[in-house]
Amino acid sequence: MKKYSIHLAVILFISVLAGCMVGPKYQKPVVQTPDHFNYSDTTVQDSALNLEWWILFQDPQLESLIRTALAENRDVRLAAARIEEARAAVGYNRADMWPVIGYEANIQGGNLNPVLSTGSTTNHNTYYAAPFLSWEIDFWGKYRSATEAAKANLLATEYGYRSVMISLIAGVTSTYYQLLDFDNQLAISRQTLESRKESTWIVRERFNKGIVPEIDVNQAEIQENIAAAYIPQYERAVAQTEHALSILLGKMPGTIARGLDLNSQPIPPDIPSGIPSELLTRRPDILYSEQALVAQNAYIGVAQAVRFPSFNLTGLFGAASPDLTFTAASAAWSVSGGILGPIFNFNKNKRRVEIERQRYQEALMDYDNTVLQAFREVEDGLISVSTYRTELEAVNKQRKAAQNAAMLSRSRYDGGVTSYLEVLDSERTLFDTELNASLTLRELLNSYVSLYKALGGGWISREEKAAVANPPQGK
Repeated sequence: MKKYSIHLAVILFISVLAGCMVGPKYQKPVVQTPDHFNYSDTTVQDSALNLEWWILFQDPQLESLIRTALAENRDVRLAAARIEEARAAVGYNRADMWPVIGYEANIQGGNLNPVLSTGSTTNHNTYYAAPFLSWEIDFWGKYRSATEAAKANLLATEYGYRSVMISLIAGVTSTYYQLLDFDNQLAISRQTLESRKESTWIVRERFNKGIVPEIDVNQAEIQENIAAAYIPQYERAVAQTEHALSILLGKMPGTIARGLDLNSQPIPPDIPSGIPSELLTRRPDILYSEQALVAQNAYIGVAQAVRFPSFNLTGLFGAASPDLTFTAASAAWSVSGGILGPIFNFNKNKRRVEIERQRYQEALMDYDNTVLQAFREVEDGLISVSTYRTELEAVNKQRKAAQNAAMLSRSRYDGGVTSYLEVLDSERTLFDTELNASLTLRELLNSYVSLYKALGGGWISREEKAAVANPPQGK
């Protein structure tokens, strides 16, 4: 019976402590989400979001680059270190809820006390050693609130880690496509330069034979050097993009291996955007902002608890002696309790609560803004995929027409039917449309990348994928 009475007393004591916890109870913000996205014709949950979505781009070299970046990127390592820091902070704050057990010892010598009491000058020595226990009872929940905040911060850093990884994957993919685009535009420029060199030679030979005027030679030379000027521009762009991608891979700037060229890249399948409300539980930046809100709500409880008195228990059991010989008679103990609380501090503690409440409002506004930006990014991604697809079709038709027009203009000029100005105009148009087609294809591929990132889906690691595929029993 005594054992059960002790257990009951402990349970009642903990219940009293929990009941006295001050501070507001966290309430999840209510967000009114639309029934569907404006530029999506489906509300079906997207299974593709629950994949390593970059595999859908079907370029093994791109997949290899992403794997390397996830393992070596410095920002990912920094985010992982922050998780460990936050995990340590949880234990640090939780430790404040329990007693502090330590030890202390003291050696003192002198004749101060004898002189004051008897006038004697006899030396007096004391030796003292004892373990002690000191406990500030968390009556108002100050330390529990701090621990709750630390736990929320830990979750926030984990979501931040996920956000960094998703951004890294998107960054590597989009930079890779930019690199392929610059490769393609460099190849177009070199091909155009060779074609214009040949045209300039033909025109110059005709001028030497008195068939065409000198202005045709000058115009041909102008177009040749325009093409020549594009080559160093794209060579520079290729090198700088390789350097940027190297940094994302966690390596020193250098060359990057390619897989499929830009024109061979398959267009990813359509992405069902899913139900808008799912975005709130899928986007790591939204989840990060919510945990920051949870932490800030707990800090209000910490600030409110400071306004109330604190209760302290102190106890020690040891030995004291006038010499270094300790016996059973030397045993000494002490138990004390204390209360410490504010009376008047010019509203400092009250202002502390007001500060934390305002910070909560700031965190709430940040959460609302994060949600709005998330929905905007999804809508932008959806409209980008749709319109770039249509734009690419039109640009490709324009390129084919420009190729045919350039061929016909050259034939007409060779036949003496038209002037060289028509040839120049057709060649300029062809060059511009080829460069534009390359750029538009890159933008289309990157629009899929942006949409996947905006939807916040996809497993990040093989471990995460395995955990979802094989859930624990009973769940």
